[in-house]
Amino acid sequence: MDSKRGDEATSKTSDDGDIASVMGFSGFGKKARTFDLDAIFEQTRRTAIERSQRVIEERKKEIEMEEEGESSKSVKPSVQSQREKAASSRLQKSDSSSDSGSDSDSDSELIGPPVPPQHAAQQGDDDDDDEHVGPPLPPGYTGSTAHSDDDDDEEGEAQDDDDDNPVKKIPDTHEITLQHGTKTVSALGLDPSGARLVSGGYDYDVRFWDFAGMDQALQAFRSLQPCECHQIKALQYSITGDVMLVVSGNAQAKVLDRDGFSVMECVKGDQYIVDMANTKGHTAMLNCGCWHPKIKEEFMTCSNDGTVRTWDLNSEKKHKSVFKPRSFQGKKVIPTCCTYSRDGKLIAAGCQDGTIQIWDRNLSVHTRFHCRQAHTPGSDTSCLSFSYDGTMLASRGGDDTLKMWDIRNFRKPVNGVSGLTNYFSMTDCCFSPDDKLLVTGTSVKKDEGNGKLVFFDRISFQRVYEIDVTNASVVRCLWHPKLNQIMVGTGNGLVKVYYDPVKSHRGAKLCVVKSKRKEKHAEALTQDYIITPHALPMFREARQRSTRKQLEKDRLDPKKSHKPEPPVSGPGRGGRVAAHGGTLSSFIVKNIALDKTDDSNPREAILRHAKEASENPYWIAPAYTETQPEPVFAEESEDEEPDQEPEWKKRKI
Repeated sequence: MDSKRGDEATSKTSDDGDIASVMGFSGFGKKARTFDLDAIFEQTRRTAIERSQRVIEERKKEIEMEEEGESSKSVKPSVQSQREKAASSRLQKSDSSSDSGSDSDSDSELIGPPVPPQHAAQQGDDDDDDEHVGPPLPPGYTGSTAHSDDDDDEEGEAQDDDDDNPVKKIPDTHEITLQHGTKTVSALGLDPSGARLVSGGYDYDVRFWDFAGMDQALQAFRSLQPCECHQIKALQYSITGDVMLVVSGNAQAKVLDRDGFSVMECVKGDQYIVDMANTKGHTAMLNCGCWHPKIKEEFMTCSNDGTVRTWDLNSEKKHKSVFKPRSFQGKKVIPTCCTYSRDGKLIAAGCQDGTIQIWDRNLSVHTRFHCRQAHTPGSDTSCLSFSYDGTMLASRGGDDTLKMWDIRNFRKPVNGVSGLTNYFSMTDCCFSPDDKLLVTGTSVKKDEGNGKLVFFDRISFQRVYEIDVTNASVVRCLWHPKLNQIMVGTGNGLVKVYYDPVKSHRGAKLCVVKSKRKEKHAEALTQDYIITPHALPMFREARQRSTRKQLEKDRLDPKKSHKPEPPVSGPGRGGRVAAHGGTLSSFIVKNIALDKTDDSNPREAILRHAKEASENPYWIAPAYTETQPEPVFAEESEDEEPDQEPEWKKRKI
């Protein structure tokens, strides 16, 4: 039995050795050890007592050796005294712990010889100066640390000043100019990511600008007229950026996708119904529109029919809800601008009678806040904008004022400034991303100065900064929070983008670094060329070596290089009416209008060709030369009375 057990043990050890060589560690098949904590603590206590007794015995021996004069085995008195104190304290504590039977007190004490005083002092210094890394500085040297601390303090103060001063955060060091057209840019829109910009104007065009795809030529990649011959009033991307709202001068708002294709068109209401709440849509020109900040399928429009309507993207046949602004007498007033609050729970509208009316989004009957004399009656309030914290409302009036309102106390404005000329019904105002500045534009007449972008402090409402944009009015302004760039639409067809290479991100910085692409001339065969390598020399055509040389020869030929005149057709484009149509009737009318001959006297017109016909007969006279009788006329004598009938009339043929 013993031999078998020995064989099994040897086989197991050999197997464990093989596994250990493969896995890299050993100990397979062993049971886990169990520990008795009480026994361990008791053993530790006994070891401490024995060690302390040993130290006391060594001390006694050292004292005896000093008395005998053996200096080689003496110890320093300081260390000796420390050891005596430590040993006595440990002995007393160990005795007290053994008497009381408590193990926790003995465990908390240090085991071993005491710490030297120099090391203890060094630890205390390290605890005091945790920030300094490395060897200690020599005594009396404090220059570098004091200097570095002062520099850090100065840099921290400068950084705090930059953080506290919102003017230094304005990105106006660089700018690019996008040429939209020649007429007023009345609408601007940026998607939430800031990658794509859209601009609309009085020339009915909507242009798409892609910052990542543009180069230094700064050309729009798409231009279209979504609403035919209607001016664009507002453009805005939804919160997801996949669709865009287009508000124009007609009664039907449109929703386009990112590429400009139509997704939805609002229905037009019945203009013969008196109560506008009973119609399915607007019946008059639109003034403004915007998307809901939280719900991606909902948007809002206001119109000259005196209503503010909300719409659902999935149901285009009818509006979602109707809000009807009313004057103090209960009469209908026209809303000129509208907006949602930042949380989407409130709807605000500025009206032509100078009032600002705010409704709860779910209650369309009565207003929640109503200010009767916000602006001058009869002036168009051009813009309403909520602050990012949702407590303040800024209004840009047609009476050349800019006012700040507190929603919690809506009776009178918190601040206001006048003298900001406004000639447009869509002049913008917006808050800075940090909510400390308020921005708006000013209008100017032609050749009477420059339009400016003016910045006001939100709290003090002082004019803290301004930018001279161009020699035309500043209509639209947009400060994107992610890009930290300011987009400005002007009255002369320009879109300016202001940015800072350090403070701004992406946007205009992507396209200014790209060089202009070289124009690629497409080289194509001028005519079909059949390659027949085995044809006889008399039937073989000359091979075209280069199309460029052929194109240069064709350029010298006046017939080939002449561009044909395009026909004038269609209703016109860009506000221009065509000279005439392409029909036959219009062509005849045009030629008749160009005929300047005067045929008022028909006899003179006929006799004008009598002499030439008699001298050079061509049609009638040659045909009757042989059969034409000779005319016989009687000569009138002087003696004949004038009343007497001539002789040739008396003859009968």
